[in-house]
Amino acid sequence: MNSISVNPHGIIDEQKKIPVLSFFTGGGFLDLGFEQAGFKIVWTNECNPVFKDMYEYGMTAWRRSSALDAQIARIDDCRSIVDIPAGDIIKKAFSKGRPALFGSIGGPPCPDFCTGGKNRGRKGEQGILSKTYVDRLCEIKPDFFLFENVPGLLRTKKHRAFLAELENQLEENGYSLDLNILNALELGLPQDRERLIIIGIIHKLLEACLGREPKEEERGWFSFPECPEYKGAKTRFDWPTIEPLSKKPGKPAGIPKELMVYHILDGYDPPNKQPNGLEGFRPYSDKFTRVCEGDVRRKSFKRLHSYRYSPTACYGHNEVHLHPWENRRLTVRETMRIQGIPDTYALPPEKTLTAKFAIIGNGVPVPLAHQVAVSLYNFLQKGFEQDL
Repeated sequence: MNSISVNPHGIIDEQKKIPVLSFFTGGGFLDLGFEQAGFKIVWTNECNPVFKDMYEYGMTAWRRSSALDAQIARIDDCRSIVDIPAGDIIKKAFSKGRPALFGSIGGPPCPDFCTGGKNRGRKGEQGILSKTYVDRLCEIKPDFFLFENVPGLLRTKKHRAFLAELENQLEENGYSLDLNILNALELGLPQDRERLIIIGIIHKLLEACLGREPKEEERGWFSFPECPEYKGAKTRFDWPTIEPLSKKPGKPAGIPKELMVYHILDGYDPPNKQPNGLEGFRPYSDKFTRVCEGDVRRKSFKRLHSYRYSPTACYGHNEVHLHPWENRRLTVRETMRIQGIPDTYALPPEKTLTAKFAIIGNGVPVPLAHQVAVSLYNFLQKGFEQDL
């Protein structure tokens, strides 16, 4: 098995980056976080042709912002995961033979497990893809994997029963599992967005990483990322609420600036100077002038508060949060910043606003993905310390 090598300056040796397969790639926000942490995306899968184009454009722009000769991003297979045999994946990803160590990441579509969505669970057209993803993991047998979804898969009773079946299947196929619900707000991003993260590692590799044999069905062995300064942020800080239309809010004391949206919507680096910074829906309703700052009580026309975090960036039917102090919806770049997407990642100008907001809202916040990836990289490294 390959050792993991990091030089004294923290730059990961290109030859030692850990290969990863990316399922349900979408805009590649999981990919971004994992590439930042020292993993190498070697195979991607996205069946939406518009999302495919946007991923290739955005990831290529991001990669080439730091290295002009960086590899062009490509979606390797545009079929549905249902139609892709495991053998095709391994053959395409590893033309020179299966490596000694590789992993898989993926977030199957979540609307069928959302309390505010279809809530059809395992029987939904998209809910069933979670089982398909687990089937592919058991067929391909990566050394480790990440499974990402909404908290409803764990918290809702009928969905929890389905999740338990998936866990049993993975454990029967040689994986040890750990899981946690992480909130992007508690990791330093101004967005209240929870995600269920499941980490699976093959028994033999986990034993090497832990330095002991794991107990049967043991949980709590993985070091999920934590930021003590943001822990319990929703109740820990004295957040402002709704401001009258005639009143300009004052900046509260004691709240970290990085948890307030003004930090990413204003300041020395305005979003309108960045790619996609002027792209947004044109205001047409008088509601834009009537909704108070910080009023996020309704399903649509939620206006952000300058000195508060954003609700979950989940958009559909052209509904995008309202700017705190301007009578309009957020632009594409402003929304990307709420998701923690680097300004060097751009979306092609010719694609529709609806498609852009959909791909942004569907994704995992990049800082959350990155911090999980760093924790996973460091955890795997423990199994190979003797080689470093």
